[in-house]
Amino acid sequence: MMLNRLNVSDHERKNLYLLLAIGWLYTLGIFLSNIFVNIFLWKQSEDIQVVAYYNLFIALAQIFIYVVFGKWAKKIDRILILRGGIVLISIFFISVLSFGENAANYNYLLGGLLGAGYAFFWLAYNILTFEVTEPYTRDYFNSTLGMLQSSSGMIGPITAGFIITVLKGYTGYLTIFFISFILFILAVVCSFFIERRSVEGQYSIRVAVNERNQNHHWRLLLNAHFFQGTREGVFLFLVGLLVYMGTTSEMTVGVYNFIYAGTSLLAYQVVARVVTPKNRIKLITVGVITLYLSIFWLLIADVPYEFFIYGAVVGIAVPFFFAPYMSISYDVIGKSSQARVYRIEYIVLREIALNMGRAVSLTLFLIGLLFIEQNTWIHYAIIIFGVGYLVSNICVAKIVRHPKSE
Repeated sequence: MMLNRLNVSDHERKNLYLLLAIGWLYTLGIFLSNIFVNIFLWKQSEDIQVVAYYNLFIALAQIFIYVVFGKWAKKIDRILILRGGIVLISIFFISVLSFGENAANYNYLLGGLLGAGYAFFWLAYNILTFEVTEPYTRDYFNSTLGMLQSSSGMIGPITAGFIITVLKGYTGYLTIFFISFILFILAVVCSFFIERRSVEGQYSIRVAVNERNQNHHWRLLLNAHFFQGTREGVFLFLVGLLVYMGTTSEMTVGVYNFIYAGTSLLAYQVVARVVTPKNRIKLITVGVITLYLSIFWLLIADVPYEFFIYGAVVGIAVPFFFAPYMSISYDVIGKSSQARVYRIEYIVLREIALNMGRAVSLTLFLIGLLFIEQNTWIHYAIIIFGVGYLVSNICVAKIVRHPKSE
């Protein structure tokens, strides 16, 4: 067992396992129910702008929550915030079912509601991750969480596709929501057993903002997360939609996600065994170069097996980027000025930078649709915004190669 080799205490082990369990139950619930929402909205409207606006409001809602309510994480128990996020996401699924065939008309509301749920959940979860992990356990935690998320990605879409196929109409969706709701409840139950930690001082986001001017590593990290967001803003909704538009089959989308998640699960297992602080940047570089080159295969794919090949390649490459990348992110925060007192402010500002990147890329994508023919612009957008991870790689490489922050 890797934790035994790391000489982790029983106390640390319990908190790590509980946080991993919460992350797995949450992502399983999300993958089970949310995987077809973008397709659901597109099928109703046949307008990619409706889907893009839905995703834009997810990003904008997260920025709003972090800016306005980020201070809650220092005044309210983080566990309560995490539970609040799960409740909002549950309400989102109820709303989708309630709106039914008119859901596309409420894309702004649905996006805002889901974004708020995401923000509260990940605000609490990221802070708990920083508090529960240490530099010597972060590579293990991030790699293991990635494996669990990948298993969710394998189980969720296939299960949802099967249920929707067997149970016709909204009965299938109601069943999926009920299962997701049970998973969310189990995540909440796990949260009762995590140790709670007190936070010192008053909330002051200015500390994290001012640190950007004083700490070169922190400035580079914020830039890295912003450009990470520029890729994700478009790719998180567009790739799955392209698979459906190219094959007109929800089952193909489910199989695509199954292959992506399966290869990702295997890759995370490899990364968990080989990643060290010394080779993090090499793994990140391999991952981002592979991800960008694979884009050109996606652009010519038009039959299921070609999309499956793309999914497999991306599934292998993503863990090489994310596991070491997130470890570097938390390490930079941990070494920043007064990180113990202002860790929440650092995480809040990091998430604002990430979602600003997503909002910017989605806004530019929508503007492009006004001036360029849709299919042509989609191809251009994939090539342009796909550069985001490459820029993030450059930023974190500078952090690793110059250990002493200026």
